[in-house]
Order: sequence, then structure tokens, then C-alpha cells
Amino acid sequence: MWQVLLCVIFTLGVICYSIFFTSDVYGEAHMPMILAAAFVSIVGALNGWKWSVMERGMIQGISRSMQANLILLTVGMLVSTWKAGGIIPSMIYYGLDIINPSIFLVTAALLCTIVSLVIGSSYTTAGTIGVAMIGISVGLGINPALTAGAVVSGAYTGDKMSPMSDTTNMAPAVAGSNIFDHIRHMVWTVTPTYIIALVLWFILGRGAAPEGDIQMEMKDILQDAIQNEFVVSPFLMIPVLILLAAVVLKVPALPAMFGAVIIGLFCMGAVQGIDFHNFFVIMHYGYESTSGDIPLTDEYTVASVVGGGGFNGMLWTVSIVLCSMSFAGVLEATGMLGQLVDAILKVAKTNGLLIMTTVLTCFFINVLTADQYLSIILPGRMYKTAFEDRKLKNKNLSRCLEDSGTLTSPLIPWNVCGATMTGFLGQPTTAYAPYAFVNYICPIVSIIYGFTGFTIEKMTDEEYEKMLEMRKLEEEETARALEA
Repeated sequence: MWQVLLCVIFTLGVICYSIFFTSDVYGEAHMPMILAAAFVSIVGALNGWKWSVMERGMIQGISRSMQANLILLTVGMLVSTWKAGGIIPSMIYYGLDIINPSIFLVTAALLCTIVSLVIGSSYTTAGTIGVAMIGISVGLGINPALTAGAVVSGAYTGDKMSPMSDTTNMAPAVAGSNIFDHIRHMVWTVTPTYIIALVLWFILGRGAAPEGDIQMEMKDILQDAIQNEFVVSPFLMIPVLILLAAVVLKVPALPAMFGAVIIGLFCMGAVQGIDFHNFFVIMHYGYESTSGDIPLTDEYTVASVVGGGGFNGMLWTVSIVLCSMSFAGVLEATGMLGQLVDAILKVAKTNGLLIMTTVLTCFFINVLTADQYLSIILPGRMYKTAFEDRKLKNKNLSRCLEDSGTLTSPLIPWNVCGATMTGFLGQPTTAYAPYAFVNYICPIVSIIYGFTGFTIEKMTDEEYEKMLEMRKLEEEETARALEA
């Protein structure tokens, strides 16, 4: 155990040193994760683990992240083509007229929540609606970090409550509960959390925008620049509706988003008049605005708001995913992660402590392995028996997994989700995290419910006996499979 703890201390130490003392922008975690993977591999080798086993663990870890990587690269192309095609600039242009600055943060959170709930993807929501919200906030003179916090909270709230989300399906599958029971059970923790967050965003929003004259000047500069550079039309909102309809009709995420890229290319050529020979360059390297360095704030120019995106722009995020998954794969393959969870489980003597331990374990695995899926799968697998032995219904476990595993992932700079949100929104994780209220209030509410017993449902004697019979059958099937 002391060796496992040494690996944890080394990993967290080298990551924190790099994040807080050597990087000025997003937080450089690539090299620390590679060093941590090497360190853990050395410890594993000294304990008799063969390199082939650890390498296979790395490859399996990377394999788990490949769908996310493909989505990231596709969203990069989606953002660049939608910016060049005038779709996102049109969203910004009309948003500046429609949205009241005093309730902008509330509006951004609600809009992202609704869209994410409908399509079941926090990534797609942040990469489209979220990007537009950042542009609007700059035009209104509102701190983009505040906006990014509201966008992240809204996107992940909708994601965790959507029956089309991968994590919303994964958590009950691991815990052994029904997905719709799981969603209904999450309403109890999400509702008070979301109300508190809306109140906080409303209070912050009241004082976030500058004085009227300054605000109008920034708004006019951005709208004039957009009108001079793009054909702006309400018809350019149609691609957004098509993307939403595609996901609602259960078109898989990658084909739906690549279809949206094709629509963006059509808008680039047919609406904005961009030559075909520039299409591949824009898709790869992002859209380069012609507005030059017209200043909006000390940090943003018009070009930085309406330009960017691209396949190449997502490679920083994809590379941190590969580094993180290599490290997580070694941890899991050598059994270090399981040993940590087993040790933590020994202190959970009451229902409240068990629920708190589950919530904290999900967060800890998010920190240590940088993998949202591992933070759901491992605690779910490790604590399922403990919940059942205490006669707690499986939906209590699945709710804990989502309240912590899903929601805390974008709060960690080196986590796949944190790096992704930074890549989409252009704000360091450490800058937006304090304002992503839902993401850290909901786990606290979940822990409070555990200690008070509020909404914690228990099995009846009949349900408990049936569960024991099912467990016995599963154990017998596993034994037969091992013999075979």
C-alpha cells in the first residue's frame, strides 16, 4: 500500500507543480502524465508485472477514449466550418440583441442545459452553443470565465439527465438499476442544486456587465465587425435545428456532427462565398478572421471571437487524453487502483459514510486517472456489493456515480473533460471552475442526503432476497466460465 500511495503522491505532485508553477495558459499536464505513467510502470515492474501486461493496459485505456477523441476532432472541424459559414457569428449577432446582460449567465446556463438534455452530449453543446455564448459575453463585456462556468454547468446538467447520454446509460448499467428510475432519482439532487446555481448566476450577472455606454460600444463594435465580414441571416440558424433534430432522431453522434460539418461547408461556399480551395485549410487549421486586431477587451479581439476552431486546434486536447489514458491503463492493469478503492471502503461503516466514500472516490479517480468513464465504472463495480449488503437500492449508487463522476470531471485541468472544455471555450479550467456551481454543489447535496437519509431508498425483504438469488446465479455463471 505504501508503494501505491507513493505513486499517488508523485503523480499529484508533478501535475500540480506543472499546472500551477510552469504554465501560464491552460495548464500543461502532458509531460507530467507521461512521467507519472513511467514512474508507475517502474513500480509495477519492480513488483513483478510484465511490460506486456502494462502495455496492454495502456492500449486498453487509450481504446476507451477513442470515441471521445474522434468526437473532439469532428467538433473542431464543426466549429471552424460553422464560424466560416457565418452560423456561429449569426448566433452571436442576434444573441447580442436578444439577451439581457443582467440575466445573461442564467440564460446561458438554461440554454445549454436544454440543448444538452435534448441531444445528450455536453461536448456538442459546449462546442456549438457554448462557443457562441462566449462570443456574446465578450460583446456584452462580461467576463468569459463566468460564462464558461455557466456553460459547463448547464451542459453537464443536461448531459447527466438525458436518456441519450452515454454516462446516463453507463451509471445504471454498472450499478444494476433501471435508467428511468435512475433519472427520476437524480431529480432530487439536481433540482435544489440547480436552483441555488441559478440564484448565484443571477446575482453575479447583475454586476458582471460594465456601464451601459461602454457595453453598447463593445456590442456595436462586434456586431459591425460581424456584419462587415459575414452574411448574417436568421436562416443560418437552420443548421442548429438540423443538428438537434438528427440527435433527437437517434442518429449516432459522429455521423450527425460530420453531417453538420458538411452543412457548414455548404454555408461557407453558397452563403459566404468562400472559394473551394480554402475549405480543407479552414477545416484543418480553423477559420482566420479578416477583421484583424480590432480590440474588444484586453484579452479578446474581434478576430479571436469569430475565428478559430479546426482539426488542428483539438490536437492539444486529444494528446492530453492519450497521455492520461496511458497512465490510467497502467494503474488499472497493475491493480493499484483497485487496492486504493478497497482500502477506502474499509472506513465506510454507515450508510452516510458509504455514500460520502462513493462520491469522494469518484472525484479522486477523476483526479488520478483523468478519465470520466473510469470514475463511474470502478466505484460502481467496487461498491455495488456494499450498497446491496446494506439493503440500499441500486439507484442510490447510480445517482452517486453521476452526481460526482460525471459532474466533477470538467473541474480538473488534466481530466479529459476539463481539457475538452478548455479547448472549446478558450478558458483555463482553473478560471471557470469556481463559477461551475452545479458541478461541485451537487456532490455536496448528495453527501448531505446520505447522512440524513433523505431520498435514500431501501430494498424490501422480498427485493433483498431476490437480489441474493441473482447474485448467487451470477457467481455460479462466473465460476463455470472460469472453469471453461
